[in-house]
Amino acid sequence: MSSHRARSLARRLALQGLYQLQINPRPWQDTYAELDADPEAERVDRAYFKELIARIAPERAALDARLAAFSEIPPLELDPIEHAVLWLGLHELPYRVVLDEAVQLTKQFGATDGHKYVNAVLDRAARELRPDEYGRTST
Repeated sequence: MSSHRARSLARRLALQGLYQLQINPRPWQDTYAELDADPEAERVDRAYFKELIARIAPERAALDARLAAFSEIPPLELDPIEHAVLWLGLHELPYRVVLDEAVQLTKQFGATDGHKYVNAVLDRAARELRPDEYGRTST
């Protein structure tokens, strides 16, 4: 399996974990351990999955504060899938592949038009937070 695919699957697993933390609040380490023990986790970049959860979960309040500047919907009122995808996207900005994957994850797991909202919010965030990198194409 390619490293790109393994990282994409790590993002997907991190999305599941961040969703679960909203629905069933508990220490992120417990959620991480549960997902890491799942046989599906053998296909993911485990180090990257752990890095995502370990960096995003403890910083959710700070990410929500940043998100509030770019979103017309208060973060705590967001659909849990879109909320988790936006945390991932804000954490990894501005890379185009990350934006594209955020939209794809939302299309797959989110509300009907949630991907449009996620794309708009992350686009505004990338433009402001990373103006030097915004708009570059990935190589």
